[in-house]
Amino acid sequence: MVKIILHGCNGRMGQMLTGLLKEDPQAEVAAGVDGYTGIANDYPVFPSIDECNVQADVVIDFSNAKAADGLLDYCVRTKTPVVLCTTGLSEEQLAKVEEAAKETAVLKSANMSLGINLLMKLLKEAAPTLAAAGFDIEIVEKHHNQKLDAPSGTALALADSINEASDGAYHYVYDRSQERKKRDSREIGISAVRGGTIVGDHDVIFAGTDEVITFEHRAYSRAVFGKGAIQAAKFLAGKPAGRYDMSDVI
Repeated sequence: MVKIILHGCNGRMGQMLTGLLKEDPQAEVAAGVDGYTGIANDYPVFPSIDECNVQADVVIDFSNAKAADGLLDYCVRTKTPVVLCTTGLSEEQLAKVEEAAKETAVLKSANMSLGINLLMKLLKEAAPTLAAAGFDIEIVEKHHNQKLDAPSGTALALADSINEASDGAYHYVYDRSQERKKRDSREIGISAVRGGTIVGDHDVIFAGTDEVITFEHRAYSRAVFGKGAIQAAKFLAGKPAGRYDMSDVI
């Protein structure tokens, strides 16, 4: 039985994971961590990770970027593997993730769904051919009105997949409203939409002369991310220090 600490247990994803893990015969919640303690859970909940005195095999993090530093310090200190799902980390925090991975197992993915990770693989295969044929590339992502970061970490990961397959030939453009000029052929435009309860939509558009190819992914429930995070936690428990991602799980 894999024992899990849910970091951000009382948020939307934390409560989704709580429900999923109740039905999982191979894993269980050992403790939760959340600054908001007004929800009754079947496990102990601590207001901060430093106050958590329950040992576990792995941490699943669905909190926020502000809490990432303290979490990484805890995982390094206790040598606890961590599945880091929080997006919107700063460059300094991303560097800290890499340092932490030298001391404990860290799995970080911009998106935990199988479909998104397969899409990244397909984009790496398609991008060189379409780019060479002169197709322009645009990414449009849509999320609910409570999401704080924009563009989404998944949209950036999709763009990075294309750029890696193209030897870093592209730069990213997030807002064209401040300047009037023709589109550069070596740019990837990334647009963010926020509204309602949209779980997560991502369109990668390759627009050529007289034809358009669009790769689409629609998440209809947060459960797809929760299930992926649980699979990642089971995979990561007991692993040696190092940097992992969802491709390792798959």
